[in-house]
Amino acid sequence: MTEIDIISRLEVEPSWLEQYQEFVQAILEAEKLTDWEISLTLCHDPYIKELNAQYRDKDEPTDVLSFSQNEGEEIMSIPGDQVSAGDIIISMDTLAEHSNLFSVSLEEELKRVTIHGILHLKGMTHETRNSNEKMLQYQEELLKKTEAIRVF
Repeated sequence: MTEIDIISRLEVEPSWLEQYQEFVQAILEAEKLTDWEISLTLCHDPYIKELNAQYRDKDEPTDVLSFSQNEGEEIMSIPGDQVSAGDIIISMDTLAEHSNLFSVSLEEELKRVTIHGILHLKGMTHETRNSNEKMLQYQEELLKKTEAIRVF
């Protein structure tokens, strides 16, 4: 059974966390990751900037960071056992900037970076931000498949 922990480091806890959890659950089920334990943290730029500097040597905020419990390895599981997959950190500030920059809704961008983080935890990678990257194409396919699931 999947365990999804959503942590809000925002001043006001969003009213849509339950719907967001349902979206995350749908992605994990679509990817047949029903034994995963995953943590998602929603934060502001200063928090993610600190993590980005500490773990990636980039002194700037980013939209999403993924920290796998099995860095560089495929996550192996025994049927019936829960797997601690890792943590996803999402900056709502950078998310808002990107939704404006790319002319998409905040909800769509949140769904996109959540899928992105899950795919990284799954072991998928990309070298560039080029939309021809296999992982990024797959991310957009998953986003399209789940567009009917409302978060906000």
